[in-house]
Amino acid sequence: MEPLSSTKHNNNLSKPSSLHTEAPPPEASPLRKIMVVASIAAGVQFGWALQLSLLTPYVQLLGIPHTWAAFIWLCGPISGMLVQPIVGYHSDRCTSRFGRRRPFIAAGSLAVAIAVFLIGYAADLGHMFGDSLAKKTRPRAIAIFVVGFWILDVANNMLQGPCRALLADLCAGDHRKTRNANAFFSFFMAVGNVLGYAAGSYSGLHNVFPFTKTKACDVYCANLKSCFFLSIALLLTLSTIALTYVKEKTVSSEKTVRSSVEEDGSHGGMPCFGQLFGAFRELKRPMWILLLVTCLNWIAWFPFLLFDTDWMGREVYGGTVGEGKAYDRGVRAGALGLMLNSVVLGATSLGVEVLARGVGGVKRLWGIVNFLLAVCLAMTVLVTKMAQHSRQYTLLPNAHQEPLPPPAAVKAGALALFSLLGIPLAITYSIPFALASIFSSTSGAGQGLSLGVLNLAIVIPQMVVSVISGPWDALFGGGNLPAFVVGAVAAAASGILSIILLPSPPPDLAKAATAAGGGFH
Repeated sequence: MEPLSSTKHNNNLSKPSSLHTEAPPPEASPLRKIMVVASIAAGVQFGWALQLSLLTPYVQLLGIPHTWAAFIWLCGPISGMLVQPIVGYHSDRCTSRFGRRRPFIAAGSLAVAIAVFLIGYAADLGHMFGDSLAKKTRPRAIAIFVVGFWILDVANNMLQGPCRALLADLCAGDHRKTRNANAFFSFFMAVGNVLGYAAGSYSGLHNVFPFTKTKACDVYCANLKSCFFLSIALLLTLSTIALTYVKEKTVSSEKTVRSSVEEDGSHGGMPCFGQLFGAFRELKRPMWILLLVTCLNWIAWFPFLLFDTDWMGREVYGGTVGEGKAYDRGVRAGALGLMLNSVVLGATSLGVEVLARGVGGVKRLWGIVNFLLAVCLAMTVLVTKMAQHSRQYTLLPNAHQEPLPPPAAVKAGALALFSLLGIPLAITYSIPFALASIFSSTSGAGQGLSLGVLNLAIVIPQMVVSVISGPWDALFGGGNLPAFVVGAVAAAASGILSIILLPSPPPDLAKAATAAGGGFH
């Protein structure tokens, strides 16, 4: 999935970058305006948290097999690779009287609301159009869900880029305010995560919206609808406040056209992609190593991000999708684990620079936490085996055996893994962007292009994992552990390469860039 924040920097290239055609305003905006814009991250991240914690079980409830569920998540990396550069390019050149970024933020927020409605009501709409509730697979509901899900990911990517760019515009090159803006953005990301995972872990939320439970939509589905209603309300409220309170200066159309003509003549086709892929020719060895380490890092992360709550429902609680209550209990416990993960993530994010100094540098810190990631992913096998060994059943009135919740020690072990994973996740959300900024500064490359290249090292592994993780798991019995084990191996390899091959950044640049880290989902 995509970066949620990154710091924009000016560069001294003689030709304007495709992402920076206009100089920033001469004076930085007040901090209160920066905080209001940064708060949009809470609304966006609320929705992302719900996707990660609830949607994989939901697609299986609609009848999509576990083996194929991962293919649906392809839209995240694909839309991130295509939509963000296009939207960023055109938002830089927007001459609307409402400003450059605000029209895109408004359109993205509205599209998110529409997409969430389609996802939440996929089962109801599918039933209305002819799906049989007696059949396990609901093809019309699946089609509506997939359309809504793709719209949601496109809209989220359409919203994120201009929001980050607006923050950079408001900072106007003021390094202190840029650091504060990133700190606030990360803080609101953590707030959105905690709210989203807390909502996903509460099983009685549908009682607040009693109309959500219908003939085609059971309690789990009704809770999902209710969570998304809250997500829409939060995002639209925060976006409306930000767009009303924070104004932009209109870009001169004459300068925009002149800049576009210069770029079109140089690159041909679509300048945003021409500059992005052209940057590969200028990469130095440190940047190539960073891309390799980042790629392995996301091969490790993505299987767990896809199937963490499904692992809790299947392997730890022993449940089956659509049968009994064990699976739903596990999913809610997984959402609680993700909430704890977000708390640890937020606390660790505030101390990245201190941790880096304590262990001898950012590259060594990244290597150490990648080993921690590998250990945690490998420990999922131990927790699963302990859960299976201690599992007990109760006999229901229909003679069906229902798994009882796992012992407290097993549940505590699983939740401890979720919590510990917040530490490497915080580093993953900051150090790769920091190092990309450092290496591009020392080589003379543009910041925007370097971060765009780094984004490819994030989304391409996600696409690969989305395609192969389902069939790979099916090859070994259909559970989640095979993909987690591969992730553990990739995390260990990433840690080794980070410590051995990744160059140490200059201390003066490292301190500045660490503060300018970003987050993704």
